[in-house]
Amino acid sequence: MIICGVDPGLTRCGFAVIEAGKSRRLQFLHVDVIRSSPNISQDRRLLKIYEGLCEKLDHFAPDVVSIERVFCQSNRSTVLGTAQVAGLAMVAAAARTIPVALHTPTEAKRAVTGNGLADKKQVEAMVAKILNLDTIPTPADAADALALAICHSLRPQGAIEGGEREQHLTAAQKRWADAARIAKKQYGNRRDM
Repeated sequence: MIICGVDPGLTRCGFAVIEAGKSRRLQFLHVDVIRSSPNISQDRRLLKIYEGLCEKLDHFAPDVVSIERVFCQSNRSTVLGTAQVAGLAMVAAAARTIPVALHTPTEAKRAVTGNGLADKKQVEAMVAKILNLDTIPTPADAADALALAICHSLRPQGAIEGGEREQHLTAAQKRWADAARIAKKQYGNRRDM
Protein backbone atom coordinates (compact mmCIF):
# COMPACT_ATOMS: atom_id res chain seq x y z
CA MET A 1 0.00 0.00 0.00
CA ILE A 2 1.35 3.43 -0.96
CA ILE A 3 0.57 6.05 1.68
CA CYS A 4 1.06 9.80 1.30
CA GLY A 5 1.37 11.97 4.38
CA VAL A 6 0.50 15.66 4.18
CA ASP A 7 1.46 18.16 6.87
CA PRO A 8 -0.58 21.16 5.73
CA GLY A 9 0.95 24.61 5.87
CA LEU A 10 0.64 27.72 3.76
CA THR A 11 4.35 28.57 3.66
CA ARG A 12 5.61 24.97 3.84
CA CYS A 13 3.40 21.97 3.15
CA GLY A 14 5.12 18.70 4.00
CA PHE A 15 4.53 15.84 1.57
CA ALA A 16 5.80 12.31 2.12
CA VAL A 17 5.34 8.90 0.53
CA ILE A 18 5.96 5.51 2.10
CA GLU A 19 5.07 1.97 1.15
CA ALA A 20 3.58 -0.38 3.74
CA GLY A 21 4.39 -3.89 2.60
CA LYS A 22 3.80 -7.33 4.03
CA SER A 23 3.73 -7.44 7.82
CA ARG A 24 3.45 -3.66 7.59
CA ARG A 25 7.13 -3.34 6.77
CA LEU A 26 7.65 0.32 5.87
CA GLN A 27 9.78 1.64 3.06
CA PHE A 28 10.65 5.28 2.47
CA LEU A 29 9.86 6.48 -1.06
CA HIS A 30 9.82 10.28 -1.08
CA VAL A 31 9.69 13.40 1.06
CA ASP A 32 9.48 17.03 0.03
CA VAL A 33 8.09 20.38 1.07
CA ILE A 34 5.82 22.34 -1.24
CA ARG A 35 6.48 26.03 -0.63
CA SER A 36 4.65 29.27 -1.27
CA SER A 37 6.01 32.75 -0.75
CA PRO A 38 4.38 35.02 1.82
CA ASN A 39 5.12 37.86 -0.63
CA ILE A 40 2.33 36.84 -3.01
CA SER A 41 -1.43 37.02 -2.52
CA GLN A 42 -3.23 34.34 -0.53
CA ASP A 43 -5.09 33.01 -3.56
CA ARG A 44 -1.85 32.60 -5.53
CA ARG A 45 -0.20 30.87 -2.56
CA LEU A 46 -3.08 28.40 -2.30
CA LEU A 47 -2.95 27.76 -6.05
CA LYS A 48 0.80 27.04 -5.86
CA ILE A 49 0.30 24.55 -3.02
CA TYR A 50 -2.66 22.92 -4.80
CA GLU A 51 -0.71 22.52 -8.05
CA GLY A 52 2.21 20.98 -6.13
CA LEU A 53 -0.10 18.54 -4.35
CA CYS A 54 -1.79 17.55 -7.62
CA GLU A 55 1.54 17.00 -9.36
CA LYS A 56 2.78 14.74 -6.57
CA LEU A 57 -0.48 12.78 -6.25
CA ASP A 58 -0.47 12.18 -10.01
CA HIS A 59 3.16 11.04 -9.88
CA PHE A 60 2.88 8.67 -6.88
CA ALA A 61 -0.76 7.50 -7.29
CA PRO A 62 -1.15 6.58 -3.60
CA ASP A 63 -3.73 4.22 -2.14
CA VAL A 64 -4.54 6.68 0.66
CA VAL A 65 -3.64 10.21 1.76
CA SER A 66 -3.07 10.80 5.48
CA ILE A 67 -3.56 14.47 6.41
CA GLU A 68 -3.02 16.20 9.72
CA ARG A 69 -6.37 17.06 11.31
CA VAL A 70 -6.42 20.82 11.91
CA PHE A 71 -7.66 22.08 15.24
CA CYS A 72 -7.94 25.56 16.71
CA GLN A 73 -4.81 26.98 18.27
CA SER A 74 -4.16 30.43 19.69
CA ASN A 75 -2.84 31.84 16.39
CA ARG A 76 -6.01 32.03 14.26
CA SER A 77 -4.28 33.33 11.12
CA THR A 78 -1.96 30.31 11.07
CA VAL A 79 -4.87 27.93 11.67
CA LEU A 80 -6.87 29.47 8.82
CA GLY A 81 -4.07 28.96 6.27
CA THR A 82 -3.38 25.47 7.57
CA ALA A 83 -7.07 24.53 7.34
CA GLN A 84 -7.26 25.89 3.81
CA VAL A 85 -4.28 23.79 2.73
CA ALA A 86 -5.71 20.70 4.45
CA GLY A 87 -8.91 21.28 2.45
CA LEU A 88 -6.90 21.57 -0.77
CA ALA A 89 -5.19 18.25 -0.01
CA MET A 90 -8.59 16.62 0.56
CA VAL A 91 -9.96 18.05 -2.69
CA ALA A 92 -6.87 16.99 -4.66
CA ALA A 93 -7.23 13.45 -3.29
CA ALA A 94 -11.01 13.33 -3.82
CA ALA A 95 -10.61 14.47 -7.44
CA ARG A 96 -8.45 11.37 -7.96
CA THR A 97 -10.78 9.11 -5.91
CA ILE A 98 -8.03 8.53 -3.35
CA PRO A 99 -9.35 7.90 0.18
CA VAL A 100 -8.39 10.44 2.84
CA ALA A 101 -7.62 9.77 6.50
CA LEU A 102 -7.30 12.54 9.07
CA HIS A 103 -4.99 12.10 12.06
CA THR A 104 -4.33 14.48 14.93
CA PRO A 105 -0.78 15.48 15.83
CA THR A 106 -1.22 13.51 19.07
CA GLU A 107 -2.09 10.35 17.14
CA ALA A 108 0.92 10.75 14.86
CA LYS A 109 3.32 11.42 17.75
CA ARG A 110 1.97 8.49 19.73
CA ALA A 111 2.17 6.11 16.75
CA VAL A 112 5.76 7.07 15.96
CA THR A 113 7.24 7.55 19.46
CA GLY A 114 4.78 5.89 21.83
CA ASN A 115 4.22 9.30 23.47
CA GLY A 116 1.47 11.65 22.29
CA LEU A 117 3.31 14.57 23.90
CA ALA A 118 6.67 13.91 22.21
CA ASP A 119 8.59 16.95 21.00
CA LYS A 120 9.63 17.53 17.39
CA LYS A 121 13.18 16.21 17.92
CA GLN A 122 11.85 12.90 19.27
CA VAL A 123 9.42 12.56 16.34
CA GLU A 124 12.14 13.36 13.80
CA ALA A 125 14.57 10.86 15.34
CA MET A 126 11.99 8.07 15.44
CA VAL A 127 10.83 8.74 11.87
CA ALA A 128 14.44 8.36 10.70
CA LYS A 129 14.84 5.17 12.75
CA ILE A 130 11.56 3.56 11.63
CA LEU A 131 12.32 4.23 7.96
CA ASN A 132 16.06 3.41 8.24
CA LEU A 133 17.08 6.87 7.04
CA ASP A 134 20.70 7.98 7.39
CA THR A 135 19.66 11.55 8.17
CA ILE A 136 16.71 13.18 9.87
CA PRO A 137 14.31 14.66 7.30
CA THR A 138 14.27 18.46 7.29
CA PRO A 139 12.54 20.81 7.68
CA ALA A 140 10.21 19.62 10.46
CA ASP A 141 7.27 19.73 8.01
CA ALA A 142 8.88 16.90 6.03
CA ALA A 143 9.35 14.74 9.13
CA ASP A 144 5.78 15.51 10.22
CA ALA A 145 4.43 14.38 6.83
CA LEU A 146 6.38 11.12 7.19
CA ALA A 147 5.02 10.70 10.74
CA LEU A 148 1.45 11.09 9.42
CA ALA A 149 2.06 8.42 6.77
CA ILE A 150 3.61 6.09 9.35
CA CYS A 151 0.71 6.76 11.71
CA HIS A 152 -1.77 5.68 9.06
CA SER A 153 0.21 2.56 8.23
CA LEU A 154 0.00 1.48 11.88
CA ARG A 155 -3.72 2.15 12.16
CA PRO A 156 -5.58 -0.94 13.29
CA GLN A 157 -7.35 -2.46 10.32
CA GLY A 158 -10.96 -3.07 11.32
CA ALA A 159 -10.21 -2.76 15.03
CA ILE A 160 -12.96 -1.51 17.28
CA GLU A 161 -12.29 0.45 20.43
CA GLY A 162 -11.97 -1.92 23.37
CA GLY A 163 -13.27 -5.47 23.33
CA GLU A 164 -11.59 -8.70 22.35
CA ARG A 165 -10.43 -7.46 18.93
CA GLU A 166 -7.78 -5.20 20.51
CA GLN A 167 -6.20 -8.15 22.30
CA HIS A 168 -4.85 -9.34 18.94
CA LEU A 169 -3.30 -6.04 17.88
CA THR A 170 0.42 -5.41 17.60
CA ALA A 171 2.03 -3.01 20.09
CA ALA A 172 2.08 -0.25 17.46
CA GLN A 173 -1.58 -0.83 16.63
CA LYS A 174 -2.49 -0.65 20.32
CA ARG A 175 -0.61 2.67 20.62
CA TRP A 176 -2.55 3.99 17.63
CA ALA A 177 -5.88 2.88 19.15
CA ASP A 178 -4.89 4.49 22.48
CA ALA A 179 -3.98 7.75 20.72
CA ALA A 180 -7.32 7.72 18.87
CA ARG A 181 -9.18 7.27 22.17
CA ILE A 182 -7.19 10.09 23.81
CA ALA A 183 -7.85 12.43 20.89
CA LYS A 184 -11.55 11.55 20.89
CA LYS A 185 -11.77 12.17 24.64
CA GLN A 186 -9.81 15.43 24.36
CA TYR A 187 -11.49 16.83 21.25
CA GLY A 188 -14.69 14.79 20.88
CA ASN A 189 -16.18 14.58 17.42
CA ARG A 190 -15.57 18.23 16.63
CA ARG A 191 -15.50 19.05 12.94
CA ASP A 192 -12.98 21.90 13.40
CA MET A 193 -10.10 19.62 14.35
